[in-house]
Amino acid sequence: MESPGPTADYERSNTFKVDTWFSQFRNGSNPWMARYVYGLMFLLANLLAWAVRDYGNSVLIEMDRLKGCDGSHDCLAAEGVLRVSLGCFMFYFSMFLSTAGASKLNESRDTWQSGWWSAKIVLWIAFIILPFLLPSAIIKLYGLVAHFGAGVFLLIQLISIISFITWVNDCCRSSKSERCQIHTMLIATTAYVVSLVGIILMYIWYSPDPSCLINIFFITWTLVLLQLMTSVSLHPKVNAGILSPGLMGLYIVFICWFAIRSEPVAGNLCTRKAEASKHRDWLTIISFVIGVLAMVIATFSTGIDSKCFQFKKDETESEDDVPYGYGFFHFVFATGAMYFAMLLIGWNTNHTMKKWTIDVGWTSTWVRIVNEWIAVCVYLWMLVAPIIWKRRQTAESVV
Repeated sequence: MESPGPTADYERSNTFKVDTWFSQFRNGSNPWMARYVYGLMFLLANLLAWAVRDYGNSVLIEMDRLKGCDGSHDCLAAEGVLRVSLGCFMFYFSMFLSTAGASKLNESRDTWQSGWWSAKIVLWIAFIILPFLLPSAIIKLYGLVAHFGAGVFLLIQLISIISFITWVNDCCRSSKSERCQIHTMLIATTAYVVSLVGIILMYIWYSPDPSCLINIFFITWTLVLLQLMTSVSLHPKVNAGILSPGLMGLYIVFICWFAIRSEPVAGNLCTRKAEASKHRDWLTIISFVIGVLAMVIATFSTGIDSKCFQFKKDETESEDDVPYGYGFFHFVFATGAMYFAMLLIGWNTNHTMKKWTIDVGWTSTWVRIVNEWIAVCVYLWMLVAPIIWKRRQTAESVV
């Protein structure tokens, strides 16, 4: 009888590794892989909400419980998005309640977080279906609450991004290596150049005429905020360097561009790109796909960044500690469910959204602009707050 060759041994080894991986994943010992599954479920909810908005009216209009819309096409589309969003919110909020406070691996909440997938998939489907059985009055109430929840999501995302920028800046400043300092200067210079080029292009594309006062104001004020952040960061008492305001400049220029892009095309003569593309084409579809993926990725990355919201930074970690905050992770996804609903309906249940569009409307524009201003205020406060607290402590010690 011939002995099995090396190929057979290799195949058995790989089969054993795969079986072990699936066993660990099913039994709740792989929290890192679990987060990707939750992200995939969130993406599916986004796509379902989009499909209901753009292609589900013929089905929704036949449902007796949706007659509160009086058969209105736009109302049904917005309500369909809100119903999917509500189901997604209920799932992640229930996961938040059941995993909040988990601190150690292999405890019951950790097992629930990383395992029991058959039960959780059934739970997710049930939560998605349940809102379609509710009356329109409850859905409208949820739509009002979702505005607040989406704002909470934007604030959490904002703090996470600013914390990451300050962390990168501190790491580069703490290094005494000459090479690292050169790299820091190159990155900062590139950030400023890209920011200024972006501002110039926005002037060319979105304010071709002096009558475009609102766009001129948005772009000019962004330039002023960029200069303000740089001045405060380079002030001798702050001395935060040039990298963090450069990266923040990229961020606020992007937000300003996104805000102006959210302006409705109809009757908007201040957008040359809108005039050149009055019909839905493949660029619109690509923009929509990128927008959805960017939103899912932003929710995912913010959800695993719970450490920037910890008040006690000096706690030592042990090997059996959970790798990320499970409760915070699901809370971000719950507010993210409200956020994607606002993007798909333009922050207004009575707003008409065309197919393959996302976050379009004057409400969306002003939400983005206010988000930009809040970002600058939070960043400046993070620069100035240590100085203020130090002065207060000095004054109290003197007294």
